[in-house]
Amino acid sequence: MRVTNDQIMYSDSENTIDENRFELDNNSELKVNLQSFKDSLNDSIDVIVITNSTEYLLKENILSYNNQPTDFGSELENIFHIPVINIEAIENSNLLSATEKELSYSTWHLDYFGVDHGKRQYGQESMQTIGNGFFGLRGTYLEAHANNDNYPATYVAGVFNQLATPINGRNVINEDLVNLPNAQFITFKIDDGDYFKIDEKYIMESLRSLNLKTGVLTITMLIKLADGKELKIVEKKVAGLKNFHNYYLQYSIQPLNFDGKITILTQIDATVINSNVERYRNLANKHLSTDKIENKATTSILLAHTTQSDIKLAIRADLSYPEINNANYVIDNQPEIAGQIVTFNAKTNSIYTFEKNVAIFTSLETKSTIENVVTDHEFLPNFQSAVDHSTKNWQKIWNKEDVVITGDLTAQKLLRLNSYSMTSAAQVNANKELDASVGSRGLTGEGYRGHIFWDELFDMNFYVLHSPELVKYLLMYRYNRLGAAMDYASDDDYNGAMYPWQSGMYGDEQSQEVHLNPITNKWDPDNSRKQRHVSLAVAYNVWNYYNLSNDEDFMRDYGLEMLLNIAEFWIDKAKIDKVTGKYTISNVMGPDEFHESYPGHENEGLKNNAYTNIMVSWLFQKISDLLNSESSDVIDDNLQRTNFSDEDLQKLDDVRHNLKLEFEGNILGQFEGYFALKELDFDKYRQQYGNISRMDRILKAHNDSPDNYQVAKQADTLMALFNIRESSFLDIMKELGYPISNPEKFISDNIKYYIARTTHGSTLSRVVYSMLMLKIGETKLAWKLFYEALTSDYYDIQGGTTAEGIHLGVMGATLNVVTSFFAGVDYRGQELEISPMVPEQWEEIDFNMSFKGINFNFQITSNNVSLKADQDTEVVFKGKKLPLTADQQIELSY
Repeated sequence: MRVTNDQIMYSDSENTIDENRFELDNNSELKVNLQSFKDSLNDSIDVIVITNSTEYLLKENILSYNNQPTDFGSELENIFHIPVINIEAIENSNLLSATEKELSYSTWHLDYFGVDHGKRQYGQESMQTIGNGFFGLRGTYLEAHANNDNYPATYVAGVFNQLATPINGRNVINEDLVNLPNAQFITFKIDDGDYFKIDEKYIMESLRSLNLKTGVLTITMLIKLADGKELKIVEKKVAGLKNFHNYYLQYSIQPLNFDGKITILTQIDATVINSNVERYRNLANKHLSTDKIENKATTSILLAHTTQSDIKLAIRADLSYPEINNANYVIDNQPEIAGQIVTFNAKTNSIYTFEKNVAIFTSLETKSTIENVVTDHEFLPNFQSAVDHSTKNWQKIWNKEDVVITGDLTAQKLLRLNSYSMTSAAQVNANKELDASVGSRGLTGEGYRGHIFWDELFDMNFYVLHSPELVKYLLMYRYNRLGAAMDYASDDDYNGAMYPWQSGMYGDEQSQEVHLNPITNKWDPDNSRKQRHVSLAVAYNVWNYYNLSNDEDFMRDYGLEMLLNIAEFWIDKAKIDKVTGKYTISNVMGPDEFHESYPGHENEGLKNNAYTNIMVSWLFQKISDLLNSESSDVIDDNLQRTNFSDEDLQKLDDVRHNLKLEFEGNILGQFEGYFALKELDFDKYRQQYGNISRMDRILKAHNDSPDNYQVAKQADTLMALFNIRESSFLDIMKELGYPISNPEKFISDNIKYYIARTTHGSTLSRVVYSMLMLKIGETKLAWKLFYEALTSDYYDIQGGTTAEGIHLGVMGATLNVVTSFFAGVDYRGQELEISPMVPEQWEEIDFNMSFKGINFNFQITSNNVSLKADQDTEVVFKGKKLPLTADQQIELSY
């Protein structure tokens, strides 16, 4: 094809390139135009060759759209999901080789060309965060300070701090994941000019490229200053995976048309505040106090502490430039800033390279005096060594985690990005030393203040298949806060453990009581803390880990104690109706989140949320199974530790079989009284607002409430089917006294009923409903919902939320959908059950996983399964048991 300002000329013959024409609508987004172009084509396409000559130096296929340089190649690949190359790539090669090279590059790199602004730029920085489970370093230009377009930030897992802000006559306390001192800052100036700042008018070209295979982020800029001087800047970042305290920077500067004096400025800047989230900016946000700055030769050390939690911090930066002769080095310390300046004389076209090694220690994971530890700390010898180590360690990770998709370039890239992001948020080397779990935004931004939610459930489903040991360390975060959960329950006059909806450093409730509605700019009551099902997510993660790992030691020492304490809370919360013999659980919210109470009743919560009650029954069943299978010593010890009485055991069994649910015909009610709510005119609000995903905010802007309507933010009633197998779900319904006579019709009717009332205000909703659509054969809708979830952060479909950090839960959940539902390898029982539903858009799904200590390899197509296990075992394939011999590859057709 050849692209002009207003049309695409194309042909399947290289001799008649202008055989066909497609008119571009310059009033629409390029993505919309290219989707229309794709829809207009009838033929299957393997590769697109752009014949426009390459005008830009840093990347091919950068073309003008609406007078802006645009990465046409990437945009086409995102729509067509196939390689796009430039004809110049074929000149010294051939079409096949060029296509394979592009396929390899694009599926392992996340690239952004050009300088963006505002939330779009913030979102790209979130997506290109490098990390290692201990820290996350946002993918920002090294030269940037925090402003409306750039937000350099560093977060360390578990480092929280609380600040109070006077609001409406009272102090509102917020606990935040702290933005730590910025040690990645490096910039330059020429002669006696000003230090360079990121400014689009001086940047001729910019390419930011994250290599997912190696963990290296490379930022390249071609700069033309106001006086006509031109430079090429190449800056690279990589995080240490094995020695997780370290990250390494390389900064290369090349004058292209001048000789002159160049000055390099680098800093550890502790003046930083938490300002990533716009709506939080009027709240108290200065979390750090600097204690000491030391300089020795080219090493700077900054010591600080958090103002309330009193976490000690030590950051060390070593600067080196061995190939630059006659450089002048001076210290440039300022209040709260450790600065270093290097000045040298530069020659045209010569490249001058600086390397900066950074180490971060905190008093949370370092029990020795951190000042001594950071002073004695040793780095790898140079940046290339750091890259080599990172590449080697990432290769080990990819050997376990890589989900290989054949036939879809975009899905392959984004699934790898999701795996990369999951590992950057948590990995064994770091987390075995930490008392931390994964927040809903990982370590990439300050959305939800870095708190830990029920999203853990979606994360653990990924981690447990590839790194069960990591899950154990993450679960210890919850065990270590079991006392806080018991205190929380006691404060509400309940026994047992009630985990908070939002958890941070201490495990106390960090949910606020008010929420800012951005439509009205008013603070509305926020009852999200009533989502007590977070305790069920904790219990599910404990059981899921145990079921896949068979870790008896963990269950003996920690797991059963957590399950019993969580169960005791639900036993106490369930109240019996002596007339019906049914138990009611009241004053809760379900995963839906839109419904906080009943119409006209504030702060009362809901009764008998279906998801909550079903999962409580499930939990009680699993505890009963454990009490029947564990040794008497283990059971007696745990019953004694938890004060779990014979009366509790009897009530556990009684509640398990008698929790109340509500039905109207064949439809299971989301909660008691649901069917009395009004139907919502969705079309009316779509016409007015277009996007109605946050219907709660829209209704409140109309002095109305979602409490009045049958409308949901995300999957709720049927969420249990994401957690447990259909057979287990039906068994629970039967045990509760609601046997389902026609399961296929029941599930189909309920899925269709609730998806028609769901606005997908959470990206997790699309993942769950994608799985549900597969259950009823709605493969096109399942694919659409899955792809929207897969691309949700990439396209930032929620209107800027990726700026506040990636959505880690949906990243883990999309990977789970691919392996557990598209590939059909279901690990939720005692045996693997295999029943693939490979999308027609894909040719093959390949992946590895661990189940009960056995390593499996799968290659799955639309009609064939190839699998191998490293131990003798058996699986269930399409409903029939199948024995496997160790290390023997078998082929199955279906």
